[in-house]
Amino acid sequence: MVIAELIIVAVVALIVLLTVVRSVRIIPQARARNVERFGRYRKTLEPGLNFIVPFVDRVKTQIDLREQVVSFDSQPVITEDNLVVQIDTVLFFQVTDPRAADYEIVNYILAIEQLTATMLRSVIGSMDLEQTLTSRDKINTLLRGVLDDASGKWGIRVTRVEIKAIDPPKSVKDAMEKQMRAEREKRAAILTAEGARQSQILTAEGDKTSKILRAEGDKQAAILRAEGEAQAITQVFGSIHRNDPDPKLLAYQYLQTLPQLANGAGNTFWVIPSEVTTALKAVTSAFSGQATEPGASPAGAPAPDAAPGMTPPSAVEQSAAQAIPKQPGPAEIAAQQAESAAEIAVQQAESAAEIAVQEAESAAEPTMRTELATDPEKALPASITPPGSPNGSAPSSGEDS
Repeated sequence: MVIAELIIVAVVALIVLLTVVRSVRIIPQARARNVERFGRYRKTLEPGLNFIVPFVDRVKTQIDLREQVVSFDSQPVITEDNLVVQIDTVLFFQVTDPRAADYEIVNYILAIEQLTATMLRSVIGSMDLEQTLTSRDKINTLLRGVLDDASGKWGIRVTRVEIKAIDPPKSVKDAMEKQMRAEREKRAAILTAEGARQSQILTAEGDKTSKILRAEGDKQAAILRAEGEAQAITQVFGSIHRNDPDPKLLAYQYLQTLPQLANGAGNTFWVIPSEVTTALKAVTSAFSGQATEPGASPAGAPAPDAAPGMTPPSAVEQSAAQAIPKQPGPAEIAAQQAESAAEIAVQQAESAAEIAVQEAESAAEPTMRTELATDPEKALPASITPPGSPNGSAPSSGEDS
């Protein structure tokens, strides 16, 4: 009896324990479970401690209420221009109604996958390959809107749809790479040509500016040089007329000009004015050793009669003197060489002086005309003629004007 009572107590205790265990359900956070009583939906268990009627209520599979991510396999999709591309999609969704997700559809994951593939073909079929590759945001927005509307009655909210990859055929990839390469080469060629064009334009502008500045500088230099030469000629001409130089001074100036004329290339003939000869005769006589004093007889002239009281040479002495030729000494040879050099110098000085006078007259003529027109008092008297004038006369220092 005692053993039978113990067994009955143990069985009752076990039944009570099983009843208590089956009547208590603990649901984690962000989870949900549906309860059926005699096969009919009764309620949804919330997170925490829940009580049910044991052996009457049945608790179904747990449902995750967190946002879930599902990656679908690549789907072959035909574009508007009849190209088959492989598209991989990623779907983000969340269960908002556990009852609808459990009783409105058998497998909501499979349903979302198939709906995504169908809508993807519909959206991509209205675009060509170029639009498909460049319109991912548009495709994502269209897919999300369609899937959210279709899955709303299932208790599911589609939060985001992303296109993970779009793979066109290999031949299309090669063609696109060639096209991109050609486009980049075209852009590079255009940029190179633009750079060369800009470089040439800038170089031409720089050359133009430099030539203009150089021409302006040459122009100013020529003007200043001409003004300086005109002032110098005017000053020299005025100084000559104020000082009234004599022929000796002019001849000395002509002699100073001769070395400069001789240094020029190709100068083989000079014309010296006649005014220089008078001044150079003194130089010639100085080199030859002959006296030019009054009363002295020139070389080769017959000797004057002997002075009274002097015995003339006999006929024999005169014949002997005539028979023996007289040898020239070193002084006579030097005098002859100096005389010939002086004659050449006279000719060269005359030609150089005549050229210099002509140039001075031609350069000073406009200035003289301007001075005469502005100030008639500066006009020279008619009797005074500048040295080297066409009539060949020089003013004399002793004559009265």
